[in-house]
Amino acid sequence: MSSSASVDYIAPWWTYWLHNFPHVNLRLQSIDNTFKPQDEDYQQSLMFLFCVAAAGLGLNLLALAVYLSCLCCCKRDEEAEETKKPNSCCVTWAAVAAGLLSCVAVGVGFYGNSETNDGVYQLTYSLYNANHTLAGVENLVTGTMGGMQNGLKEHLSRLDEIFATRGDFVQTLHFMQQMADNVIKQLLGLPDWEQAKVDLAAIADQTAFVEYYRWLTYLLILILDLVICLAACLGLAKQSRWLLTTMMVFGVLTLILSWASLGADIATAVGTSDFCVSPDKFIMNQTKDVVSSEIVHYYLYCSQTLPNPFQQSLTVFQRSLTTMQIQVQGLLQFAVPLFPTAERDLLGIQQLLNNSEGSLHQLTALLDCRGLNKDYLDALMGVCYDGVEGLLYLCLFSLLAAGAFCTMLCAIPRAWRQIANRERDYDDIDEEDPFNPRIRRLGSQHAQQGNLHSFCSYSSSMGSQNSLHPPAAPAASATPAASNAPVNEYMNQTALFGGNPRYENVPLIGRGSPPPSYSPSMRATYLSMTEDQIRHFGEDFRA
Repeated sequence: MSSSASVDYIAPWWTYWLHNFPHVNLRLQSIDNTFKPQDEDYQQSLMFLFCVAAAGLGLNLLALAVYLSCLCCCKRDEEAEETKKPNSCCVTWAAVAAGLLSCVAVGVGFYGNSETNDGVYQLTYSLYNANHTLAGVENLVTGTMGGMQNGLKEHLSRLDEIFATRGDFVQTLHFMQQMADNVIKQLLGLPDWEQAKVDLAAIADQTAFVEYYRWLTYLLILILDLVICLAACLGLAKQSRWLLTTMMVFGVLTLILSWASLGADIATAVGTSDFCVSPDKFIMNQTKDVVSSEIVHYYLYCSQTLPNPFQQSLTVFQRSLTTMQIQVQGLLQFAVPLFPTAERDLLGIQQLLNNSEGSLHQLTALLDCRGLNKDYLDALMGVCYDGVEGLLYLCLFSLLAAGAFCTMLCAIPRAWRQIANRERDYDDIDEEDPFNPRIRRLGSQHAQQGNLHSFCSYSSSMGSQNSLHPPAAPAASATPAASNAPVNEYMNQTALFGGNPRYENVPLIGRGSPPPSYSPSMRATYLSMTEDQIRHFGEDFRA
């Protein structure tokens, strides 16, 4: 569109790109790409784009089914240890790729959803502004016509009775009635904006209603995608088979939603682009039965070179009001001295004419093309720039989300299978294998329990050792027994206090080394010993 207005509308390049998409109806016949939303073939051409997205979904699900079938039928080579590492690495990288794609898709989706919402909001705001302007014009015209037809007629009827004896005054009143009829005729010549006003309000309300639920639906889809991605990563990290299975089911549902949203977005973007390429043509076709093409052309282009279609009517309106005011002023000057009762009606007519003149100025401002043309351009900018651009970003979001969930659906079965193999290999470990970690843990627990039992029985054995006195050994064997006694006593004490001679948890009997520091339990045992037991174990046991 080319115009001489302060801001010119030029359709963006992406609308021409989308406008050139093939338009084919369901009978596979090529049709014209002109924006005709009421035409059945044109509606079918947009449905065909949605069917193409549905076909893409079918191929995607078929490819996933073939992949899962091959994964279930093929067996993993369990002999080579190297095959485990590439599989685990493949699952890891697939999970990383799915996570990154999901994050990028959600970011793109939020931006596209916001841009589309901004564009639609600008459209509805402009429609409401235009509706307010047209309603103001209609109210001014209705109010002025009502004042001329009712109020002025009553005043003139009473003045006609008052001035019945003066023919010149009655003739002036008839002339004023002709001027009032002329004003009414010019107002009736203005276009009837009532029908157009109702259509704009209905379009704005319906558009705002649909946009709210569209924005909310996409917001929920974005949150759902993010939650499924995070839950899948959590399932891989915790190796939870039930969580991975649940996320796989939700992943399939989200994949279907992604392709469905892609079809809806691309069909909406193509239809909107068809409108944006030639919006003036569509608007003139829609308003040809309501408003003349000259008036529509005046508002669409708003050129200073174009004549104002309301200029003649407004000029006649202004001249008629001026003539009537001159006549009323003359009657006030010459007739009131003779007919004082006529002053009230003459002042009422003067007030009515002043109000009509104020309405004329407001009507002139509202009928100027600059206001409605600005609303028109703002609506086009919102729809064709922000709106279509946001739809393209939403299409990109759908593709990225579909790719992310395809990757996730390919990685989850492998991860699920690896988790099952690990659990099976763990269950196949020989219980009699001495290197089995579980057997070693059980053995250490039994050893700790045996040591605890030996230590607890140590105090009770002290009394029996003191009551039993071994017989006197021969003199020849006294020296070897005396030399081995400290070692035997140390080994006995070592066995009693844990069975490991590396730990200095018992007194160093017979070694002549300084006594170690004792734990509270050992010191309590020492204090409970009798004097004979202390002499039996030697002086090294003293603290």
